Amino acid sequence: QVQLVESGGRSVQAGDSLRLSCAASVRTFTIPRMGWFRQAPGKEREFVASISWSGTSRDYADSVKGRFTISREYAKNTVYLQMNSLKLEDTAVYYCAADSGGNGDYKYWGQGTQVTVSS
Repeated sequence: QVQLVESGGRSVQAGDSLRLSCAASVRTFTIPRMGWFRQAPGKEREFVASISWSGTSRDYADSVKGRFTISREYAKNTVYLQMNSLKLEDTAVYYCAADSGGNGDYKYWGQGTQVTVSS
């Protein structure tokens, strides 16, 4: 069982930066892949970014490439999402997830943290 707790979400203005954190209850190097997803009001949840256990493989949604960076800090069992140049359309609840089997099945999810971007 893996428990994930996100934090860092808040209201910001367009163009601002924000860093989300996801603290895991287990050593994150034991989790093959960690990801960030988001869900905007009235929309389906969508993939944002993911990172391998080694940190050498990172994937991003086209909508955030060049603006968001995912990273992980093993000593703190934490995964981060650095978000720069935030846009109105980045407003959503952001979820951290763990692919414990390394097969693309994100079995464990956090409760989410709200990010609101205003003009």
